Amino acid sequence: MTVTLKIDFVSDVACPWCAVGLNALQRALERLDGEVQAELHFQPFELNPDMAPEGQDTMEHLTQKYGASEEQMQANQKVIAERGAEVGFRFNLDRRTRVYNTFDAHRLLHWAESEGRQAALKQGLLKAYFTDGRDPSSHEVLASVAREAGLDENRARAILASDEHAQEVRERERLYLGLGINSVPSVIVNDRHLIQGGQPVDVFEQALRQLAADYSQAASN
Repeated sequence: MTVTLKIDFVSDVACPWCAVGLNALQRALERLDGEVQAELHFQPFELNPDMAPEGQDTMEHLTQKYGASEEQMQANQKVIAERGAEVGFRFNLDRRTRVYNTFDAHRLLHWAESEGRQAALKQGLLKAYFTDGRDPSSHEVLASVAREAGLDENRARAILASDEHAQEVRERERLYLGLGINSVPSVIVNDRHLIQGGQPVDVFEQALRQLAADYSQAASN
């Protein structure tokens, strides 16, 4: 019996652990094919909502934000790259020279959900930033990634040139902050079960299999 689970993946496209966690989650779902049918929704979270339009040097930002030395941050970056490689995501962190605001990317992701292309756009945005070193706040980059994800580029440009979906994104951001989500990725299953962090594939697989079994048993009682 296949159990359908609603999965809200709360994350930011400028979060490296979100890239790791998403690829691990997707691999876990592949292993659970036939057991779990996922309804996957990407929800907005901004790591740097007050970031200036020009962004900030990556290493400067990370050392200021986390109070660690440049050497410690470089070691952390190496761990992230290794974890990404384990789940099939390529980090070229030397190309990520600046940190940017991602609000417009979240507006496009909100629209992409209604077009059935949200997952493709999410993966495209993560790749654009972490693999290719492109600016996720640039409207040119966002429109290009939208086209690559199978979306209407002209429609994407129109959205970016307006404030369309801004209110909806702000409301969802407030919702998850109100629920106590202050770090990402946060994976919420059926609006009640939380799996936090860029977990390994096995952790996601075990957690989702157990939840599916619990829901299946409850349905049969």
